[in-house]
Amino acid sequence: MSTATFETVDTPDGPFTILADGDGSVLASGWTDSAERLLARLRPAHRPAEARPGSTPAPAEAVASYYAGELGAIAAVPVRHHGTELQLRGWATLRRITPGAPLTYAEFAAELGSPSAVRAAASICAKNAPALFTPCHRVLRSDGTLGGFAWGLDVKRALLTREAA
Repeated sequence: MSTATFETVDTPDGPFTILADGDGSVLASGWTDSAERLLARLRPAHRPAEARPGSTPAPAEAVASYYAGELGAIAAVPVRHHGTELQLRGWATLRRITPGAPLTYAEFAAELGSPSAVRAAASICAKNAPALFTPCHRVLRSDGTLGGFAWGLDVKRALLTREAA
């Protein structure tokens, strides 16, 4: 991959930056105004040769729609993941979790066909680069507590509260 574009949009949870390739697929995203922080979430072999500021119309519009209450808007945006077969299956599964109906890590592992692979399920969430578009925030600890989130527990809590409303 040669060139990617990044754009930062304002959200109620802070600045949200989107890194997208030429066809508009989101490579990485998160609550930061730093494109470098997003690039660091990608393995070196999967980083674009160049990332420059620009417009990411469909992803940016989906983020605005999500925050306006259209929670399903993010599901229509294509993402590009690179990983093992299990990781790819996991990220596809995350995209199918219904807003307002989070899973526990154990339930997520069971959805992947490996009920005992709770640590692997947590690792899939931790390595998810296109946050929000692949909603890893919809996975909780078995006791219902938040667990971790690359962009901070305050953002995770706000997203889950928004989706539960």
